[in-house]
Amino acid sequence: MLVLSREDIARCLSMHEAVAVVKRAFALLSAGKTVVPPRVHIDVPDRDGVVLVMPGYLPEQQALTVKTVSIYPRNAGDGFPAVHALVLAVDPRSGAPLAVLEGAGLTALRTGAAAGAATDLLARAAAVRAAIFGAGVQGRTQLEAVCAVRPIREVWVYDVDAEAAQTFAREMEEKIAAQIRVASSASEAASAADIICTATTSAEPVFEDRDIRPGTHINAMGAFEPDKREVPAETVKRARVVVDSREACMEEAGDLLIPLREGIIDEGHIAVELGEIVSAAASGRAAPGRSSEQEVTLFKSVGVAVQDAAAAAAVLARARKLSVGAQVPLD
Repeated sequence: MLVLSREDIARCLSMHEAVAVVKRAFALLSAGKTVVPPRVHIDVPDRDGVVLVMPGYLPEQQALTVKTVSIYPRNAGDGFPAVHALVLAVDPRSGAPLAVLEGAGLTALRTGAAAGAATDLLARAAAVRAAIFGAGVQGRTQLEAVCAVRPIREVWVYDVDAEAAQTFAREMEEKIAAQIRVASSASEAASAADIICTATTSAEPVFEDRDIRPGTHINAMGAFEPDKREVPAETVKRARVVVDSREACMEEAGDLLIPLREGIIDEGHIAVELGEIVSAAASGRAAPGRSSEQEVTLFKSVGVAVQDAAAAAAVLARARKLSVGAQVPLD
């Protein structure tokens, strides 16, 4: 069986390529051409942690994976990463295990790529200023993805840990061609941005609605539980809402479920799935995305297993060509 490290994955799939791969996966998901059982949540309350098990199958691409991902926000205080994951790729023809991929890196890559896909389809073409909320691994790939689809010149980063934000700025300035500033407040970051990405573990909104200017696009990527949210209800109400999966978001997206429970929006407020926009654009039909330059657009993602399956398949194909990874005998 092939074992692929985070470095191997980065070598085999660029962010530009990942955006295209994820777009196709979303289109197949919205067309009903995937198999995605509900993911399993295993709570570990004494550590404020959760372990997720996520299977996904794309018959068209013969891509079948099962991912386990553990999210332990308190790990940061102990000097450990907050996210650990493994992705098992399975041969759908025989059921035999094909490869194990380091999953935290793959998750960050495919999650960033989802934000990149949404930004490409929903953000204004003239958008050049970005704000990143959350200076962790996910924040880095969010920024990388946004820069892959828009000519970003200025970036504001905000984190409750000011030192983490400073480190983020130093590291990312070496990777992207944009000036990165550390915001002194959430308001400073949000009010300056054309594109906002939230990649935090916060249970409460990370910015205020009054700081969101007309025409802003928001990628809300961090919250994935019904009682947690990063985006204020007022912003959700005035935004055109696009989701990765209606079904998954109606189960897990606190950003939407909380204002639904409060009667601020109804289910009809969800305009469309991202995959529907991808398919419409590919067929030359009018894509139901942004309707005006002044409209606020919101992409809400809780993450779906087809992203893992599609990204893993692309990585495996390239790894075989490049002879990347370590072969490990199982018997």
